[in-house]
Amino acid sequence: MVDHQLQAKDLITIGVYTAIYFTVFFACGMLGYIPIFILLIPFICPFVAGIPFMLYLTKVKAFGMLSITGLICGGLMLLTGMSWPPLFTGAGFGLIADLILKSGNYQSSKKTIIAYTVFSVWLMGMMIPLYFMRDSYFAAMVSTYGQEYVDALMSYTPTWSFFALLALTILGGFCGALAGKSVLTKHFKKAGIA
Repeated sequence: MVDHQLQAKDLITIGVYTAIYFTVFFACGMLGYIPIFILLIPFICPFVAGIPFMLYLTKVKAFGMLSITGLICGGLMLLTGMSWPPLFTGAGFGLIADLILKSGNYQSSKKTIIAYTVFSVWLMGMMIPLYFMRDSYFAAMVSTYGQEYVDALMSYTPTWSFFALLALTILGGFCGALAGKSVLTKHFKKAGIA
């Protein structure tokens, strides 16, 4: 069994790789300043951030590491002005990803791909206010982004599109995991992930 208790070195690994992942993720998310790109962020962010995150997964050998990463990402989104849902989706999907990795004893290539795909769904926490707190969310946006931006965003995001964005997120996570695994094959072999 590879799983061990969280140690100081694991916390350092969490800090380093979470910082790399979040920086890449946040940079991709800046595309959202152009309303139409809001529809592409759920695919682009997990796809591009998949490469550093898959490297991180070769270092994860203790349960809880992904839960902490998800919580940190959600907390950082809160600090950057987003609403509170990413805090819960980050921790929740991080925990599920932890369970998936653990079920494969941190050695399964297939479980690693599934874990990242599932983890990526945390970003839907950022979309929850857009769909389920719609009136207050858009009212608050007007002062920052202007009425023209808000009107465009509302027209691009009818209620049914939440499910399309969820599907795009899952697809982006899966493709990002495959791309990351392909780029990092040597690291996967060195980490003993078949």
